[in-house]
Amino acid sequence: MSLDEKFAPVRDSFYHIVSIFFKKIAVFFGYPNNPGMPAFSYLLDDVNVGPSLPTHKTVWPPTQRPQTWFEMIFGTVPTVEPVSKYIYESKEEGFYNFYVENYRNIYFLPDQVSEFIQIKLNICLDVSSLETIREVLFISLLVYWQLVMIRIALSWFLSINPYTFPWCYIAATVDWTEDILQGLLPSVFGVNITGTIFLGLIGKIADSLNHLILTMPFLPSEGEETKLLIDKEIRDVIVFHYLPVLWYRHPIPNDIREFWYNERPDILNYMQKAYKDFDIQFLPDSVVGHDVSQYIPTEILSLQPLGGLSTFLEKLFSVST
Repeated sequence: MSLDEKFAPVRDSFYHIVSIFFKKIAVFFGYPNNPGMPAFSYLLDDVNVGPSLPTHKTVWPPTQRPQTWFEMIFGTVPTVEPVSKYIYESKEEGFYNFYVENYRNIYFLPDQVSEFIQIKLNICLDVSSLETIREVLFISLLVYWQLVMIRIALSWFLSINPYTFPWCYIAATVDWTEDILQGLLPSVFGVNITGTIFLGLIGKIADSLNHLILTMPFLPSEGEETKLLIDKEIRDVIVFHYLPVLWYRHPIPNDIREFWYNERPDILNYMQKAYKDFDIQFLPDSVVGHDVSQYIPTEILSLQPLGGLSTFLEKLFSVST
């Protein structure tokens, strides 16, 4: 019989005596009928505010299996886990509709920033460049987070001088944050907590990138909160549909109109019929520049095959000249 097995009865007796002691004290506070202090969510239900929205949860470190030798040795590379966008087409709403599940911790760009990106930078439908920037920023923050962790660990080893090679590079990269925050945050029991606070700040910013939703070609304010039946469950969603307001305030990018005209005449036909009263130019500049609208209606242009239309235009202009 081992030593632990000999003292097992003594341990169990001690636990039993302590539990009886706490139960007798809890009787004065209404135990076992008193459930304790209600949680905040219960208070919300009592005043009929309604259930709160779910939280978009992310998992880090990533749970995927390593795929390369580098990942086997150094671990898998963290990736962004954004909120999924579900794109759908409808005869009533158009071709560029999408919805996202509504969470209480999601973020959107300000309307002014989103409009600047779409109008000035011409990033409207293809947001792959923005997704790449978010991915790079996310990984960069996590790499810097690891550098801060190493710098904090170095400060606990008195035998290591962080200002000698090669540790001096880490100190030069991280210490500027400590110089800024040290005057704002006091020490706790003589321990500098600026590194801990800075780690929490970096983690919060990096995690917020997972909850950022890019709404191009719509503005974030165009989203409509509603409920949809998804997987036999009613969920809160935000829907972006119909005509983006920027396509009404500003000219639609010519590359999109070229795509409609050359490859998706069904979209062009829908736009011309659904929003014919809005005085919006849906034809590309190459067609509008020839002013063919004075010869044939734009509805006919959108329905003509590309090869037949080009031959028809050549004959038309040769006769007119």
